Amino acid sequence: MLKTLRQIASVGIASEPAPGPDETLRLREALQARILAVLGRALCVRAVDAGSCNGCELEIHALNNPFYNIEGLGIRFVASPRHADLLLVTGPVSRHMEIALRRTYEATPDPKLVVAIGDCACSGGMFGEGYASRGRISHVIPVDVAVPGCPPDPTRILTGILTALAGRSPSPG
Repeated sequence: MLKTLRQIASVGIASEPAPGPDETLRLREALQARILAVLGRALCVRAVDAGSCNGCELEIHALNNPFYNIEGLGIRFVASPRHADLLLVTGPVSRHMEIALRRTYEATPDPKLVVAIGDCACSGGMFGEGYASRGRISHVIPVDVAVPGCPPDPTRILTGILTALAGRSPSPG
């Protein structure tokens, strides 16, 4: 033990230099400040599956993992459209989901935002329009931002959410 202590004393402290400032932390702070300036609180998102294959839902769920940590930005998912500021809609609108999607849109308080996620939501995708599918989301409810991809990665989904939020003006209070 004494030999080890002597070696430590002769070599000194050998460690890496302290890391430099992390620019992503400044970006996160700026995003949080923007969300608070626009809404005055967290952005509440209601995800709606209008008939998708669940590929887009997997990418939306990835937003909640520790890597993307969307809740750390002040964006959280809610269970009721009555508490939502933004609807995140995936899939082509199936015939059976058309009324439910309209009711969800009507239950969301104004001013509301709608982001269509994935090729199916943006253009009808491989399902298109037919006897069982109404096609793209914009055929049923107004869409503010469309995020194409099959499925789009979480970064593109987050970019779509922030783009929709950028269209909103800051709250007066």
